[in-house]
Amino acid sequence: MPENARFIPNMSPDELAAVQLEGLKWTVHHAYQGSPFYKRRLDEAGIHPGDIKHISDLTRLPFTTAYDLQAEYPLPLLSVPEERVVRIHGSSGTTGKRKILSYTRKDIDDWADMFARCYELAGLTTLDRVQICVGYGLWTAGAGFQIGCERFGAMALPVGPGMLDIQLQMLTDLGATCLGSTASMALLLGEEVEKQNLRGKLKLKRSIFGAEAHTKKMRRRFEEALGLEHSFDISGMTEIYGPGAGIECEAHEGIHYWADMYILELIDPDTLEPVAPGELGEMVITSLKKEASPLIRYRTRDMTRLIPGFCPCGCTMPRHERIQGRSDDMIIFRGVNIYPGQVAAVLDKHPQMQSEYQIGLTRADGLDHMVVRAERQAGVPESDSDQLAKAIALEIKNQILVTAKVEILAPGTLPRSFAKTKRVVDEREKD
Repeated sequence: MPENARFIPNMSPDELAAVQLEGLKWTVHHAYQGSPFYKRRLDEAGIHPGDIKHISDLTRLPFTTAYDLQAEYPLPLLSVPEERVVRIHGSSGTTGKRKILSYTRKDIDDWADMFARCYELAGLTTLDRVQICVGYGLWTAGAGFQIGCERFGAMALPVGPGMLDIQLQMLTDLGATCLGSTASMALLLGEEVEKQNLRGKLKLKRSIFGAEAHTKKMRRRFEEALGLEHSFDISGMTEIYGPGAGIECEAHEGIHYWADMYILELIDPDTLEPVAPGELGEMVITSLKKEASPLIRYRTRDMTRLIPGFCPCGCTMPRHERIQGRSDDMIIFRGVNIYPGQVAAVLDKHPQMQSEYQIGLTRADGLDHMVVRAERQAGVPESDSDQLAKAIALEIKNQILVTAKVEILAPGTLPRSFAKTKRVVDEREKD
């Protein structure tokens, strides 16, 4: 952690626990008084704000889900008078309606402080120039990167997604030192830099990326292509302000999350019970300071593990592993539950393969069929493809317990994305 940190708090476990209990009491009272939805939900559970006396009382509270946000559309969870709302952001929902979250002026300020912590922990200074390559508008990403950059004091280069020619021009002419993007966008830019032989003209040193699961191989690939000294995985979602809810440090031993701003639980997505220490679980978030749209035990669907102990970087904020995927990204294939990340992990073991892959699912004659399409590394001859395909298919069968056809493709064959890469194409007939 940087010496004399301006934004990152230094708290002992006891101090953090006290902050969390105070924030939990405030949130439940605030939501109960201000939100008809939360009042109804808490009354149904037989809970009054005065019942919250210990941090363990958190588990007595009911869960909130994305479906609740959609059912209360257009301004769900609103817990303040509308005249105090200064902004909304939204993300797509599973039923077609967007999940809209409201923000007060204080919410925006708190979000800016959280993201400023991320820049600080990533080792930036006020002399850095941050090229922001994520979406603006309803999506929180661009706004989050920008307000955090301005609060921290670095120079924001607000390019947005896409526009490769402009991205490369800004990188070279304005000398961006930090890239803010998705992992897919960083990979796309890295490949373009290599094609145009621009590596020597870049001043990039760091990258802050997030919004999608990625493999170690994908990360190494864009780090090498862009000449980065460090890259940092960032966490966040619209429901908990936006990006900036946590970030890796230079030790790269997990993501520090801002536990003074929200409580993180991990549960089994099927039983809804807490998982054992070290086990993979679904992140459940309870906000501690959000005014306009507070969260009480919100099921994020993101899957991760908590990391015990203290980080060698000196930051006292707790850690979780990088996001492994989403519980609702699970594929059911011939009765077997599969996460796309399991296929990525198999490919990651083969040095002849690049990071890009796609899973295709079809149904014929009453049976499901899977094809895994993946790119070989540049320099690996096409004549090796059959042998590689057989080896990968065998490992998929041994590790994931399903039979898949594997197709080895030339580098650059699969579609690239400015945002999140679509890993699964499910063309099975819907019942």
